[in-house]
Amino acid sequence: MCRGTRRILWYFSRFNYACRPAKKTQTEQDYLTLEATSEIKNEFVDGDCYAMSGASDQHIRITGNIFFRLRLAMQGKPNPCAVYSSDMKCRAEHGKIYYYPDVMLVCDKNDNAQFYKEHPCFIAEVQSPSTERVDRHEKRQTYSEIPSLRYYLLADSQRKKVEFYQRDANGVWQLGSLTAGETLQIACGVYQAALTLDYIYEDVVFE
Repeated sequence: MCRGTRRILWYFSRFNYACRPAKKTQTEQDYLTLEATSEIKNEFVDGDCYAMSGASDQHIRITGNIFFRLRLAMQGKPNPCAVYSSDMKCRAEHGKIYYYPDVMLVCDKNDNAQFYKEHPCFIAEVQSPSTERVDRHEKRQTYSEIPSLRYYLLADSQRKKVEFYQRDANGVWQLGSLTAGETLQIACGVYQAALTLDYIYEDVVFE
């Protein structure tokens, strides 16, 4: 199993192994080779890969709303940024970890690998009861160590609640909450966008 004191293994207990090589753990290249032909998406942590589960209607709508607002801010404006929604991997810790963020904004023109990105400026994860703890702890820790990252947003899929971590001018992460009537301004070089609670939860219906 995964080694490293930061790994929260219970999160992965609900997943099945997607690939079982003969050796105990996989290399980064093993994972990338298997992922290229896999019918399902798998995340990779310290030599093990784990199949990702499906998402709820609310989760998909929230992800789409964030993606749409970030993409809309690019239209008609020259910039090096690209926004990705859940199918692009984020490579972290020198290839020890690969996650699929729900939304990822990349503004480094040299970050041009075809199947993963390493220098995101903004990442959003949409939380469900089964992923909230790992999104808030394990993934936040991993993402916060990416030098290019300036924003990490957590959107609740069960209610209207958004929290975000923003790296300040001194490189210190500050925690904030996005409430009704407030706007989170996203600035990545020349790229500018804005997110509000209403934008993020547009057309989302809670049971």
